[in-house]
Amino acid sequence: METNITLVIGANGKIGKKTVKLLRDEGVLVRAMIRDQTQASDFEALGAEVVLADLEADFSAAFEGCQNVIFTAGSGASTGFDKTLLIDLWAAIKAINYAGEYDVQRFIMVSSRGATNPDNGPERIKPYLVAKHAADFVLQTSNLNYTILQPGRLVDETGKGLIQTIRPTEATEQMISRDDVASVIFYSFNHEHTIGTTVELFNGSEPISTALAPD
Repeated sequence: METNITLVIGANGKIGKKTVKLLRDEGVLVRAMIRDQTQASDFEALGAEVVLADLEADFSAAFEGCQNVIFTAGSGASTGFDKTLLIDLWAAIKAINYAGEYDVQRFIMVSSRGATNPDNGPERIKPYLVAKHAADFVLQTSNLNYTILQPGRLVDETGKGLIQTIRPTEATEQMISRDDVASVIFYSFNHEHTIGTTVELFNGSEPISTALAPD
């Protein structure tokens, strides 16, 4: 059985799909975790292994043989705060715990801007930020080699590969394309100096390699 597999949780999301493609284009063995068999064909066409699992149940079997985990799942803006608790908080924590049980080497978490201090974020999404904060904290205090990415408001613009990690003053400028988030995930995956870092991500003027360069 292959043991150098990268598990992408939330593979069918917009960032997840882009991330799977970037990894597969580089020949990385990818296991795409989805919840619906009808979603499988796109990933199989990319040469990814597909595993069906439910984030609200026991999905530990998806971790077998995996060396890396990328968590891109989210409850989505159209759901209630019950799903925020079950997906953004509890499923993320379960994933962290499963990763520890299966001796995963890398864990990349897609979180959210404002998760470091939910009191400073928009009041309307504070429960979401609290859930992200708690999941990030569990990962930061685990024994895993983690990278936490906290993107700003996600948009579907074509990525330019230019970002910044300092939050813009104006809330209207605190955005980043999903393309660029996937590119940052891919960069982090390939650069060990990002281990142990938590960074916010926004559209900017620096190439990803410069913005995320080691100090």
